[in-house]
Amino acid sequence: MSTRPKELANERWIKMSTVEQLANIGSEISRAIHWRNKNNIKYTENAVIRSLELIELTIDSNTVKSHLRELTRLREAINDYFFGNNEFSSSDNLWNKYFDHFNYATRLKQNKV
Repeated sequence: MSTRPKELANERWIKMSTVEQLANIGSEISRAIHWRNKNNIKYTENAVIRSLELIELTIDSNTVKSHLRELTRLREAINDYFFGNNEFSSSDNLWNKYFDHFNYATRLKQNKV
C-alpha cells in the first residue's frame, strides 16, 4: 500500500495555521462526543484516535515553543476525558467551548479571503 496519500495529507496539514489545525481537531472531538452520546463506542474511539493523530501532527509541525505546552496538555486532557478517569473534570460542554473559538477564528479568516 502506498503512503503517498498520507504524505500529501501531512504536507497539507503543515501548511495550515495552528488555529486551523485546532479547528479540525475540534471537529473530530465533536464527532467523538456525538457518537459517545449515541453509545457508539467504535465510532467514538475512531474519532478520538483521529484527533490524537492530528494533535501529533500539530506537535510535530509546531515551531512556537509556547504552543507545545498547550498541545501536549490538550493531548493529555483528551486522553483523560475519553479513555481515563476524567481527572481534569472535563465535560462535553467544556470541549465544545474550547474548540468553538478556533472554529470561529477560522471562519473569520476564510471570509476575509
